[in-house]
Amino acid sequence: MNVRFAPLLMVALGGCLHFHDGPMPGEPENATWLNVEGARVRYVDIGEGPVVVLLHGFASSIENWTAIMPALVKNHRVIAVDLKGFGWTDRPVADYSPAAQAKLVKAVLDERGVTKFSLVAHSWGSSVAMAFTLENPERVERLALYDAWVYESQLPSMFHLARAKGVGEVLFGLFYDQQIEERSTNGFFNEDFVTQDFIDAVERAFERPGTKAAALETVRGMKFDEMSEQYKKVTVPTLLLWGREDLVTPVSVGERLVRQLPNASLKVYARCGHFPMIEAVGESTRDLETFLAGGAP
Repeated sequence: MNVRFAPLLMVALGGCLHFHDGPMPGEPENATWLNVEGARVRYVDIGEGPVVVLLHGFASSIENWTAIMPALVKNHRVIAVDLKGFGWTDRPVADYSPAAQAKLVKAVLDERGVTKFSLVAHSWGSSVAMAFTLENPERVERLALYDAWVYESQLPSMFHLARAKGVGEVLFGLFYDQQIEERSTNGFFNEDFVTQDFIDAVERAFERPGTKAAALETVRGMKFDEMSEQYKKVTVPTLLLWGREDLVTPVSVGERLVRQLPNASLKVYARCGHFPMIEAVGESTRDLETFLAGGAP
């Protein structure tokens, strides 16, 4: 291709990313919704007892917590949220930074009458949990983070490039929904977890309207340098749960984070990748339940 036409191609492709408000094809019939912070938000609120709030990671949804929810609801009221731009929640023209997502979570909890709770998050959702805790320390009783994605150094080169206007639209327009099987496999130590049903579910989620635009704005909101300097202010008891073979967020990230948090401990699970709540569900859930019950971090 003649390089003179490259800018024109970038502009043309950049215009292909669109946001989306409102219902989407295939929505679960029994889903519950709240309209907060300019978005129609899907959430789950089940069980009774001390409240536990679950936040999923990038390009994920409430369903990532399916394996641990039956254990948690035995002794807790569990609230899980599809964050803005993911799952079945709207993909509006909006701010997708961790701070903005934390405001959305706060609005959901306010609507549900929840003031104090334990906060559990995975991967990029951990940055939302940290933003929430920094802004509302009096509301978070305990904090548990699985394979946290919270530092600038964790961002791949594509994410850095995508911050540039036009470039990001091209990259996400062309590549965001590609190589799903390979990317999914990178998240697990045991590839048996990456079934065809798993891949099909990811592909269907990526096809929902507005997904690419929302994902791009989420990446542009991952400005962790200034935020990460504040992590030392998080004094709430914190448990870090990590897969030893995580290729997405290596254990070295957990070791860095546990040194920065003044009241934290790190649990590492052998033969486990980026999803301990799936791949090491038994051991990690027992550790989580012990921690939520008041055990030392």
